[in-house]
Amino acid sequence: MKLVPNIFIFFIIYMYFRNYDKCSESIKNLYKQQRTNQNLGYAKKMRKKYCQFTNKNYFWELFDMVQIKDVSDPDISIPNNYHLFQTAEGIRKANLPEWMQLVGLIHDLGKVIYKKNKNLQEAKTDGISEDTQWGLVGDTFILGHRIPNTAILSEFNELNQDHLKYKDSKYGSYKPNIGLNNVICSFGHDEYLYQMLKYNEIPLPEEAYYMIRFHSLYLWHKENEYGHLEEEKDREMKSWVQKFNQFDLYTKDDNEKMDIEELKHYYDELIQKYFPEEIFW
Repeated sequence: MKLVPNIFIFFIIYMYFRNYDKCSESIKNLYKQQRTNQNLGYAKKMRKKYCQFTNKNYFWELFDMVQIKDVSDPDISIPNNYHLFQTAEGIRKANLPEWMQLVGLIHDLGKVIYKKNKNLQEAKTDGISEDTQWGLVGDTFILGHRIPNTAILSEFNELNQDHLKYKDSKYGSYKPNIGLNNVICSFGHDEYLYQMLKYNEIPLPEEAYYMIRFHSLYLWHKENEYGHLEEEKDREMKSWVQKFNQFDLYTKDDNEKMDIEELKHYYDELIQKYFPEEIFW
């Protein structure tokens, strides 16, 4: 499949992927819970609670923990770490930089957060467990702000406390052009991985950190919402996030066969370039 298809093929592909018109009840329920429970207070609490990096593992140990099936994704049913290889391989075949291949391999690694809380009932209350994922996965949106109507399953927007508070305000709780690094998005694996990589001082370029932190913020990089909150750097970085998103979406294939051990051998060289021997998470 071409990675830069002509307009007609792109339209067919786009209609196939991310089609929520006939999504399962489990996906609808996840988004209903997400819109109901995600607000500024919740996100700040989860950052403080979960973004404490006291565990330590080798990279592949950490990678193999991400066997979770993403309940929010209508396009794939294989374990998440298989999807990571598909994304990385798509980027490698397109002859894009090694650092971007590595982003493909790790971009969902933050889902390991569901392993952090040993109190299962508490983890479910937080929405961060294997079977209760509304605080872990799904499209993100900016909190302390109205939720745009272009959000998927927007019928649940009215359940959100911040949306109701700021629905008649253009800027919500923020100043104009404050910049995406100064807003708070709904909490999940993107923010956790971003904070984890920063904590471990992983020397990836800024483009990589934008891809990791905002790849689920479709309202920004696909729907072009939040322009009034963007700063110049956000506008410069958006095309990189959009480029990455092609590989995140369009390499998904439940039936693809891959030699995982051979792939691990190739990517291990990249990991050794960027990561310490053990990673705090």
